Amino acid sequence: MSFPQTPAPAVPGAFLNTPAVASRFNAEMQQDPVRRLLFASPRSVSFAEGQPGTPGAQSMTQPRSQQGIQAGSQPSSQPSIFGQDPVPSSTSALRASTSASDDAVMRASQLASTASQPPLAKAANFINNALTEDEHYPELDSYCRQISSDYDLTLVDSPWAPFQKISNFEIPQNVFAQYERAEVETGMGLFAEINHAWVTIDNCLYLWDYTHPNPDLIGYEDSQQRITAVKLVAPKPGVFNDVISHVLVVSTEGEMILLGVSVNLNPSGTKNVELYGTTLALKSATASHIAGSATGRIFYTGGTTDCDIYELYYQQEEKWFSSRTGKLNHSQPGWTSVVPKPTQIWGRAATEHVVALVIDDSRNLLYSLSNLSTVRTYHIEGPNKLTKVIEKTKSDFLRDIAHAMSVQSPLLGEHMEIVSISPVSVTEDNKVHLMALTNTGCRLFMSATSASSYMMGSSSGAPQSMQLQAIKFPPPEAGQKRPRTSPFSGPGETINVSSRALESSRRGIRFPPGYFLDFVRKPDDPHDLLFISAPDTGRIKNHSRSQMPKLYEQANWIELKGTVQDVGLITKPFSATNQPLGFGNELAVQFDSPDGSEFAVLTNTGVNIIRRRRLVDIFASAIRTTVGDEGLKAEVSKFQNAYGRVETITAALAVACRQGDNGRFGLGRAAIDQATLDRARQVFINYGGSPMLPEQDGQPATVEMVRPSSRHGAITLYLSRLIRSLWKSKVISVSSNSAGALAIDSPIPQPKLREVQDCVIALRNFLNDNRSFIQGLSGPSDLRRAASKQEELAFQGEHQAMHAVELLMTDITEGISFVMTMFEERVVDIYARLDETSRQELRGLTYERLFSQAPGKELAKVLVKAIVNRNIENGSNVETVADALRRKCGSFCSADDVVVFKAQEQLKRASEAAININVSRNLLFESLRHFQKVAGSLTQANLEAAIRQYIELRYYAGAIQLCLSVAEAKDRGKTALYWMNDGSPAGDPRAKAFDQRKLCYDLIHEVLLELDVASGKEPEMVDGKPTLIATKRAEAYDVVNNSMDEVFHQDLYDWYIKQGWTERLLGIESPYITTFLRRLASKDAAHAELLCRFYTMRTMYFDAAKVQSELAKSDFKLSIKERINLLSRAKTNASVMTAGVSRQEQQLLNHDVTELLDVANIQDDLLERLLADSRIPAERKPEIEAALDGEIQSLSDLFNQYADQAGYYDLCLVIYHVADFRNPTTIAQTWTSLIQQTHDEISEQLASYNAERQQRGTASDEGPPQPYETLIARIEDICHRSSKDSFVFPVPTLMPEVCRYATEYAQDGRIGADVNWPINLFLHLGVSHDLVVRVLETMYEAQEIPFRGAGRARIVEWVCHAVGLWVRDLGRHGRPEARLEPWVGELMAECDNWASANARGTNEGGSDPRDLARAVKEVRRAVDGLVVSPLTNRSMGFF
Repeated sequence: MSFPQTPAPAVPGAFLNTPAVASRFNAEMQQDPVRRLLFASPRSVSFAEGQPGTPGAQSMTQPRSQQGIQAGSQPSSQPSIFGQDPVPSSTSALRASTSASDDAVMRASQLASTASQPPLAKAANFINNALTEDEHYPELDSYCRQISSDYDLTLVDSPWAPFQKISNFEIPQNVFAQYERAEVETGMGLFAEINHAWVTIDNCLYLWDYTHPNPDLIGYEDSQQRITAVKLVAPKPGVFNDVISHVLVVSTEGEMILLGVSVNLNPSGTKNVELYGTTLALKSATASHIAGSATGRIFYTGGTTDCDIYELYYQQEEKWFSSRTGKLNHSQPGWTSVVPKPTQIWGRAATEHVVALVIDDSRNLLYSLSNLSTVRTYHIEGPNKLTKVIEKTKSDFLRDIAHAMSVQSPLLGEHMEIVSISPVSVTEDNKVHLMALTNTGCRLFMSATSASSYMMGSSSGAPQSMQLQAIKFPPPEAGQKRPRTSPFSGPGETINVSSRALESSRRGIRFPPGYFLDFVRKPDDPHDLLFISAPDTGRIKNHSRSQMPKLYEQANWIELKGTVQDVGLITKPFSATNQPLGFGNELAVQFDSPDGSEFAVLTNTGVNIIRRRRLVDIFASAIRTTVGDEGLKAEVSKFQNAYGRVETITAALAVACRQGDNGRFGLGRAAIDQATLDRARQVFINYGGSPMLPEQDGQPATVEMVRPSSRHGAITLYLSRLIRSLWKSKVISVSSNSAGALAIDSPIPQPKLREVQDCVIALRNFLNDNRSFIQGLSGPSDLRRAASKQEELAFQGEHQAMHAVELLMTDITEGISFVMTMFEERVVDIYARLDETSRQELRGLTYERLFSQAPGKELAKVLVKAIVNRNIENGSNVETVADALRRKCGSFCSADDVVVFKAQEQLKRASEAAININVSRNLLFESLRHFQKVAGSLTQANLEAAIRQYIELRYYAGAIQLCLSVAEAKDRGKTALYWMNDGSPAGDPRAKAFDQRKLCYDLIHEVLLELDVASGKEPEMVDGKPTLIATKRAEAYDVVNNSMDEVFHQDLYDWYIKQGWTERLLGIESPYITTFLRRLASKDAAHAELLCRFYTMRTMYFDAAKVQSELAKSDFKLSIKERINLLSRAKTNASVMTAGVSRQEQQLLNHDVTELLDVANIQDDLLERLLADSRIPAERKPEIEAALDGEIQSLSDLFNQYADQAGYYDLCLVIYHVADFRNPTTIAQTWTSLIQQTHDEISEQLASYNAERQQRGTASDEGPPQPYETLIARIEDICHRSSKDSFVFPVPTLMPEVCRYATEYAQDGRIGADVNWPINLFLHLGVSHDLVVRVLETMYEAQEIPFRGAGRARIVEWVCHAVGLWVRDLGRHGRPEARLEPWVGELMAECDNWASANARGTNEGGSDPRDLARAVKEVRRAVDGLVVSPLTNRSMGFF
């Protein structure tokens, strides 16, 4: 239940150990009017200083479906960016208040442009201001100071889900094989930092790489005693050699053993782990929990009888008074460790022991948690000292909780137990030290203080007291109403303090900056559930300045399907900065570290990988699932309310640049569907706002005063986050290698530089592609929309700001290319050729200076000259060198070698920067001509070197032509082609010729890959003309497409298939492509499907239908549903006219496909029915599935072996229709069996339901349908599937049978059914009124059981109903010529006479006989008016 929260009583602040925390448990900041503001808040000194608050953000405690844009919530003194911008009509209805972060970004953009600056300097200020704003993200202490139960809880498959399970690695079988040998005890755990898991089986320890599909076990089996604990810790400096990166502590029942661990990264990205014996062991020691500090100290607890903390120390060599290993008892030092404790003498009811041991290296603190919920804090001092400084018992916790809360919570009572503790580092927050989790799911945030912390200038010292800082209660339970809170509510807001959603929490852990994983065990579920939450960074950053920051959290549940054994952080610990201010800003690093944080959760079934989703991923998923413009508008409104306008537009821009997650497992982040890209582009363009020109007090307005739009702020913010790791970093780092020589490295790895460059290029391409739609980039068209001088100035300022950022992006991409080129050369040689001044400038050069400042540009010119001079100095005359070699040793330098040397020299000259483009191209052409002369003798090394140089010089066409020439020269007899045409037999000597060609073709593949990468970085068209890279691409593919080398084409198409470039393959127009696809189609179903697409794209529908039909009939491993899909598509293609195909051929194919499709549908129905049939034994079902879920069977087999034997009479009738079976007796018997079977099945279900309802007393769900309802559905289905076949659907035979069933089995008013349902059924199926009435007339006259005697009342009632509907149908159309035959009137007269004569009879289950008589008379009168008169042949009117 929820209680209203009241302010906590004031805590005195005059004592050292009880610091006062003002309003730390209030939901909103309550300003004390008496209190004097002595110091300005750091948050108040910002670019938006002096602007009033804008409390327009809606509370996220509401469900997202209930959130919307708040209109009119903005003070009039603050101009609304959303409300006053002249935006397009599609967004004119949107209103939102400017958030604090938005205001800061926009004010920062304005201040950056107040003074006239060069464009690059202005853009650099934009970047610096955006980075500064990100760095001012609130500290943890500022928003974790209250009691809260706020969660934005979503489903795991919701687009807003903050976490997702991305993969699951099962435990290898060889681990289970070892597990089967266990005799005493086993244990499991994770070493997530090295991607390994471990298991202990009695006295053996095994490790394996859980990311490997078939890992090898790394075992330690030398111990003779049972293993009790395992821990991976950091080694002490100077004890082991550099190979050892970790120390593995293995505790057994008699000793503790230290093993060296070496971790190496393989080229594939996996980690190779090796164990080394160290001969370091501590005898007569055992541990239950182990913890290691960053300095290499190892602490442990001895068992389950005490709470003593021991330390295992080790050193490289023995000393006079100490051995290589030993232990220290820090809890009972000296002689007290050997004196028996009072509890050991007298005993006590409950033995206290340690259940958790964690270390905070940033504060040098060790925390222990006992089974009695006592937390002890130890200060790690000196090399071997550990001092207990705080002991906080369960009673202390309860006292703090009672002091903090004004109401009592059932979750925090005497039954409460603390199950886990997690430290909070000093880098994350200065005040919050520890998070404790209770078994009821409550999180207790504790802060510790010391006397020294109040002394001026003191920042060190052990804490002396620990206080409760905040409480986070569990989220609401399922079905429980969430308390509504208002952004302006104060002490009266409600907090749910009684939710048992997280009960019972087995264990939990917190990772920075607040990722919380809670493993919950429900009483009715043997598996653990993972509740995982994280701070909603965007909302915390976007909080209004008039309110106290809150701990907004996003959360969702994840099913683990197992019992949790361990959890670990796979990625690096999160830290946006190295200080509390800005530490937790996930938004700042979401593009700089795109993979985010990932966690490994080990269960008894495997390892689950959980990933934290970025805001951009959530945005991409949210807009992907919206429907229509209104849905997109509503989703954007939610984001703007929660995260602000600039942050929302930034997310849209990132998604448009392919940053967002695709939402599908197994695809990369860049694989976003086009619809999502288009919606993100729409959001960025339509919702980005307009620039503003603030009102000036009598001063003339200038362009520099313009505040750019949110769209510009989004571009700046996105760009700043892309380059945040580069911006302040040095370009080079100078050091010495092991030999003492000069070594120069890049502080930023080369892959990171390429990644940033690709992202910036993608941003540039997006802006260029949409330039005409983006305000500020569309040029003069913006000015034409200006309605006033102020708007014109605003548009000019926007354009200048956009232009500045564009220039900076261009310099960033070119600057990164320059840095990478410099490191590709020998940067040490370049550094040596510089003067001392340039060397000093290069050592201090940052990317910011290189990208945006004039001194950096000047230094870049000096470096370019040094690179050019180095190449010139290293060059020589090739002909001179070649002649000298030939004179001295001619056998080593042939005439072909001289030609190669000449070609290499021309390549070298072509690469010189001083040569113009035409001369360079001529040199490249001459080098190609020389290489082609000696293609037959060109070595593979020379060929690869030439190709690399051609790629560097972007001479892609020449590189491809050279490879083709060499391949042709090495196989002039076309041996490889003959070998391929013969089916590529293995062991054939002709395969060597193909292998030689393949080496050349592989180089062509590399050239094409490099060409695609290069062309992707630049636009294809500029000002309507193809760019240079587009021309080069066209030239290269002309060489490829015009090649007459058939072997090359076949290899190229195979490579396209392997690369997944099917679209490129389908777009090829070549005489070899059809042959290639036909050859593949005969081997693989996927390739046959590719051939169908090829035919379809060329409007060859008939050929596509033939391929699909043959594929459906093939023996490929295809399911029956896949074959039905193929036949459906084949039917569609066969129905389309194809040029060159006669109508007769088309109709014949269409007929065959249709018949086969009908059979396949019957087979699919049989398969599903048989698998769900409880009569069939479980061991028989796999055999049935193997037989039916594959090739299409004959109708005879389906009927005789399955449908008839199983008694599926409805399918038997469909088979009669497809097989054109016309035996009326068999069909009638089948219908009778179907009716009886349907009634028996439903009656049995009803009996079971009624018995269960009587047993329970009430029915919790809806009961099964009545038998007649199920029969109606089955008859309708058969009618539709048989296309109303008169043989399979014989109305004169079937209708009396249905009517007889309805009467004999009381399927009428006695069970609440419509007595006329048989008549309505056949009329609904399209049977004419005439036929229905004639069948009823026959039944009336036959007087068969049960329609004999009083039973004829039912026939009369049906006749009355059918004729009445007939009359209404004629009257509805209103045709004057509508008439009825005389026999209808005669029939009604007989019915009227009978009904009048038996008005006092009975009609059980039908209408009252007297009512029936009246109804018959009315219908008779209406019929008399429509019956054709034999004398006058005139109608008497309409009913």
